[in-house]
Amino acid sequence: MCEPARYDEPAGNRIPAGSWAGQEALPADRLQLARELHDVVASGLATIALQASLAERVLAENPAQALIALSDIRRTSREALDELQTILGILRTADSRAAEKAPGATRIGALASAATKAGVLTDLTVLGERQLLPAEVGLAAYRIVQESLTNVLRHSQATSANVRLAYEPDRLLVEVQDDGVGNDASPSGHSHSHGILGMRERAAALGGELEARALPQGGFRVRASLPLGGSR
Repeated sequence: MCEPARYDEPAGNRIPAGSWAGQEALPADRLQLARELHDVVASGLATIALQASLAERVLAENPAQALIALSDIRRTSREALDELQTILGILRTADSRAAEKAPGATRIGALASAATKAGVLTDLTVLGERQLLPAEVGLAAYRIVQESLTNVLRHSQATSANVRLAYEPDRLLVEVQDDGVGNDASPSGHSHSHGILGMRERAAALGGELEARALPQGGFRVRASLPLGGSR
């Protein structure tokens, strides 16, 4: 499916893992909190905004479709709130059992379905034999796909996207590719760059790598290689 991911952008576009938008390194727990909050809030709000726009467009001519969009808004809102409560529960109690509620690779199909409902036809392909992943690997895979699809919905003007997971003996390969305008991300303070930086930090924390780039033929692709050995 996809070869091992590499950092092969120009040196000026690289931002070291452990920094936030080029600023001084922050404590690991604060970085983790920033990544979690960014991914949950940005994904939820982006999906809700698109669903609300759809409902507004079709309300007069197709009330039934508008009702479906409103139902999707309610579901997306509930899921985002549930995830925020999980994050706050971990912060307040330091209870490792709360982390068990964090999403993993088995829920990536729901992300593809949500992107499709929001207006970008999204397919999921799984290669290799599914296996039980370390919790941190499953969470990283989920968040990388979530952030990638959020960027597709918000920035790409895409009509379709493909999500691919490849289970290998020692790693999980993750790829998200769209057919949009393919704008390259830059290390600025915008949310798009923050999200890509967060994805790279997630991969690096596991000893893996992530590539995010515009494609010559158009579109944008995110590739990640996540070792199954856990965090480092």
